[in-house]
Amino acid sequence: MRGSIGDKQRLLHIIDAIAAVEEYVKDADPGIFNKNSMMRFATIKQIEIIGEAANHITTETKDKFTGISWVQIIGMRHILVHEYFGIDTDVIWEVITQYLPELKLSIESVIEKI
Repeated sequence: MRGSIGDKQRLLHIIDAIAAVEEYVKDADPGIFNKNSMMRFATIKQIEIIGEAANHITTETKDKFTGISWVQIIGMRHILVHEYFGIDTDVIWEVITQYLPELKLSIESVIEKI
């Protein structure tokens, strides 16, 4: 049921998942990340949660906030869940360092507006 717990709560799930990733990797670099399977798998799980929460945001909210790459976020979740043996950890590191900080700011802005 899309929207049954509310878009704001789903957006807060995304913020919580990003905060968890930030905590997991706060003292890491790509080498540490690649060597630490627990860090990698925990991070990947949180990115899956971000995608799952995004998938349940209502169409109305997604249409209102088109600056967020909803399709790519959901697509990343599908790749992580279904292609787990083909995950490129360099791409995951790029998501963590380049895209999640921007997504966090965008989601916080959306939360303020709804």
